Amino acid sequence: MSLVFLKLGGSLITDKTRSYTARLEKLDDLAAQIATALHENADLRLILGHGSGSFGHTAASQFDTRRGVSGAEAWRGFAEVWYQASRLNRLVIEALRRAGLPAVTFSPAASVTAHDGKVFTWDCTPLQSALANGLLPVVHGDVVFDQVRNGTILSTEDLFVHLTVQIRPERILLAGQERGVWEDFPTRKHLLEEITPGSFAQQIVGLGGATGVDVTGGMLSKVTEMLALVEKVPDLEVLIFSGEEPGILQQALQGENPGTRLHC
Repeated sequence: MSLVFLKLGGSLITDKTRSYTARLEKLDDLAAQIATALHENADLRLILGHGSGSFGHTAASQFDTRRGVSGAEAWRGFAEVWYQASRLNRLVIEALRRAGLPAVTFSPAASVTAHDGKVFTWDCTPLQSALANGLLPVVHGDVVFDQVRNGTILSTEDLFVHLTVQIRPERILLAGQERGVWEDFPTRKHLLEEITPGSFAQQIVGLGGATGVDVTGGMLSKVTEMLALVEKVPDLEVLIFSGEEPGILQQALQGENPGTRLHC
């Protein structure tokens, strides 16, 4: 069996410049591509994650939840971020269901405990059982309780980092709006085909942040986090690519590299 982690970025499934606005037609298209790829490759196993886009990030930036939670107003903000992230997750699940996929959400808020902004404890047994029985486990960026900050937000990448060490996928696919990692962002003339820990120091200059509100970091933090992960798990490959082009997600799930590949 081939295990792949796939993230549908918040910039891809929502309009991050407009609060609480999902791209419903795009969600249906992405779900259909996932269903086709799984149907055509019986050996493919998938854990799906998605960002919170203009849902969770809008509320989170208002209450500064990622930095920590203290006081009644901040805890009300914590609940609001959870609500908005859950709203978007429901839309994702509905799109997957329309595509005929047996998707089940594993809510980080209910199962993950953090320590100073990092996953500390997470019983992955239910998620692994779902995977072993042919279901499609879904996780997403979410609020969690934190031993140091009281509460915080973990991104899908944060969750994938922990799951990678526990479950060892072959590839992590990060689908967003950008075609990959640009050497000269925001000019966007030179796309990096690959990045390794050794080449990163020379390539770092042009990396910029995310468009719209993003409280969990832009492209620079994403690349830095994923490179640290491939150093820890040397057989792992990470692909950063655009999910905008027709059929491109299906191609990535079939093993192609339409973007920037991160590896050791």
